Amino acid sequence: MKTIALMIVLAPLFGSIVAGLFGVSRQISHWVTTAGVGIAFFLSAYIFKVVAIDGVIAFGDSSQTTLYTWLVSGNIKFQVGFLIDSLTSIMMVTVTFISLMVHIYTIGYMAHDEHNWEKPSLAGKNSYQRFFSYISLFTFSMLMLVMSNNFLQLFFGWEAVGLVSYLLIGFWFQRETAVYANLKAFLVNRVGDFGFLLGIAAIAMYFNSLDYVDVFANAQNLSTTMIHIFPNFEWSLMTVICILLFIGAMGKSAQVPLHVWLPDSMEGPTPISALIHAATMVTAGIFMVARMSPLYELSATALSFVLIIGATTAFFMGLLGLVQNDIKRVVAYSTLSQLGYMTVALGASAYSAGIFHLFTHAFFKALLFLGAGSVIIAMHHEQDMRKMGGLRKYMPITYITSLIGSLALIGFPFFAGFFSKDAIIEAVHLAAEHGRTGAYYAYYAVLSGVFITALYSFRMFFLVFHGEERMDHHTKSHLHESPWVVTIPLIMLAIPSVLAGMFGVGSLVFGDFFGKAISANILSSVEYHGMLGFVMHGLMQTPFWLAMAGVATAYYLYMVNTELPEMIQEKFSLIHKALVNKYGFDQFNEWFFAGGARGIGNKLWQIGDVKIIDSGLVNGSAALVGRISQALRILQSGLLYQYAFTMIIGLLIMLWWASI
Repeated sequence: MKTIALMIVLAPLFGSIVAGLFGVSRQISHWVTTAGVGIAFFLSAYIFKVVAIDGVIAFGDSSQTTLYTWLVSGNIKFQVGFLIDSLTSIMMVTVTFISLMVHIYTIGYMAHDEHNWEKPSLAGKNSYQRFFSYISLFTFSMLMLVMSNNFLQLFFGWEAVGLVSYLLIGFWFQRETAVYANLKAFLVNRVGDFGFLLGIAAIAMYFNSLDYVDVFANAQNLSTTMIHIFPNFEWSLMTVICILLFIGAMGKSAQVPLHVWLPDSMEGPTPISALIHAATMVTAGIFMVARMSPLYELSATALSFVLIIGATTAFFMGLLGLVQNDIKRVVAYSTLSQLGYMTVALGASAYSAGIFHLFTHAFFKALLFLGAGSVIIAMHHEQDMRKMGGLRKYMPITYITSLIGSLALIGFPFFAGFFSKDAIIEAVHLAAEHGRTGAYYAYYAVLSGVFITALYSFRMFFLVFHGEERMDHHTKSHLHESPWVVTIPLIMLAIPSVLAGMFGVGSLVFGDFFGKAISANILSSVEYHGMLGFVMHGLMQTPFWLAMAGVATAYYLYMVNTELPEMIQEKFSLIHKALVNKYGFDQFNEWFFAGGARGIGNKLWQIGDVKIIDSGLVNGSAALVGRISQALRILQSGLLYQYAFTMIIGLLIMLWWASI
């Protein structure tokens, strides 16, 4: 099993190195990287079957193994190793399957990428190989993160996905917007990572170990430990650690207020948008909190903090999707909202429901992004939905798969999102009944989010595939379905977008699928009556009718009375302006943080560089020599009587000094 685990992480890394460093052809680059990720997927599926389904312990007598000891400092060992249990195995399958579909899709999407670069450009000439190298490296980084058995390796994977996302978001670096977006992603994630690193440092300080097993085993013993961050003010150690770790998750998983980088990540090519939003990067924070559930269950304060942040993200980020006209940005704000749902589940102690939603969301969100990319290809890279319409008859496969993705996203019965989203809403309701602080706020936020999700999802669907054709004549004359390397991944993703919820809800949410990998499940007290019973119960609940109301509203506004949206926009112009401006987060960050940093830098330059260094030390020393020389020059007059007078005065001073 150790050899198989090594092959899973090394196969994508090998493909990345070959494609990126050896100057291979386009065909070799996509074959070697796709084959590497394909090997990782099939081996991950094998491990999933053996560990999660058959219940075999991964490494004989233990679910973890150490590969290499890098450093020993005191009693703390810095090691590289694997922890493979049911939680790890489901993440491995999800990451590698989505990545494999993205690799196949990329062959078609990036086939003519050289046209996106200024000529002549060596960067454009080699962009195809470089992109495959990056996405394969992204997969390796995420696998190292989810398979880690210690905080050191977790942090390595954590930073590696951040680095590769920086490279991919700014892949078209000749565009100023892409450079701005990847710098923004990098800086915002550094804010979260600072908190994450402080949390790991606190664990190393108080637990004297970085291994998960040791930390989890001793967590209960330190659950009542209080520390002083500020004088005369006590904090629970476990609360501090959990909140610091979650600040890292807020950056990676784009929770308010560290969400601002994710919509701008759309500046990267569509395949990487799908990979970031569906299976890597943004899911890292959700996975981390679920993995750390033994710690979070010891701090009700931290769980309430997680719950409130997640609910705020789910509701308010969903509203922003209503006013977007860029097809990719609508899906991006959908990701923000759905990440909020996952975070809410974590805060409600429904870790299994959060991971289940991560699992189902990966399929239909990748499907929606790749479907959007298929539309963008057909529209000659036009992304404004106001210039689309009526694409249904030109792109039947993209249309059907996008419909499946949209239905899964809104939680339509029998589709994947229906089971995972309803489980989260039920879990939050239970948390509210159990008295968890912030749970009622979270419950109404996620409940309202159901209507909002359905409204913006089918607004996009109707604007793109139905109604009048609003594209120009040239684009219309060239409309056709995308090639098979684009449509095959769409079909492959559409299948689990329908089936994953049906077959997973019983064991993953209400069963004991995760075992000891997750320490609590608030839904374990709920009686499960089978998949059909779950569906029948859901049809009678508020979320289903809110979703249907959202679809009906979208149909009326964008298919029946198409002038009404503009009238509503004019009537509620202040609200619309606030939503278009994204609540002012970007403006505030630009003014306060970016502007403040530039202002401080300017003052330090004026005071430190110009006045102290230049004027004081460099020019000042020269000026001092000049002033001394000027004073001495007065004494060198060339007049004999002045020299004699000076000598007499000097002699008198010497005689006076000698007589003292």
